Amino acid sequence: MPCCNARLLFWHNFTIFDFQKLKLMYEFIQKAHSGWAYLALLFLFIAVINSLIGFSSKKEFTGKDRKLALFALIFTHIQFLFGMILYFVSPLGKAVLGEMKNADLRLTSLEHPLINIIAIILITIGWSKHKKLTDSHSKFKTFAIFYTLGLVLILSRIPWKLWF
Repeated sequence: MPCCNARLLFWHNFTIFDFQKLKLMYEFIQKAHSGWAYLALLFLFIAVINSLIGFSSKKEFTGKDRKLALFALIFTHIQFLFGMILYFVSPLGKAVLGEMKNADLRLTSLEHPLINIIAIILITIGWSKHKKLTDSHSKFKTFAIFYTLGLVLILSRIPWKLWF
């Protein structure tokens, strides 16, 4: 089924009023997802840098370090929620899955969500593993590994053309 026909079928089932509400919701969630990404990336980047510094300098793991990692976790999870809502209200989420030959559509409809889910799972694993550890060096190492992997995966699948 061609992409355009699927989009028409998706939008055809709504009245004009429903269409306007859905369009406003879609635009709001899209802007929130794009805007919140800056905060999520900022906190994740700060947490990664902090964990690398703590790991290499062998400093003591403090409440400040824990809070930085927690904020990165929270902001990435909120970003994930925005992304999931956006995916399911977007006509691209449903209509494009048959259009895998187009690299831009494949990035936004498949690669971006899938890789970011894996990244957030890694970040969550890093947070969970640190709670079981007792020494500071191991905690910083855990955050450095898992949060850095998550950050790299997220940065690798950002649709840069759409973001700027």
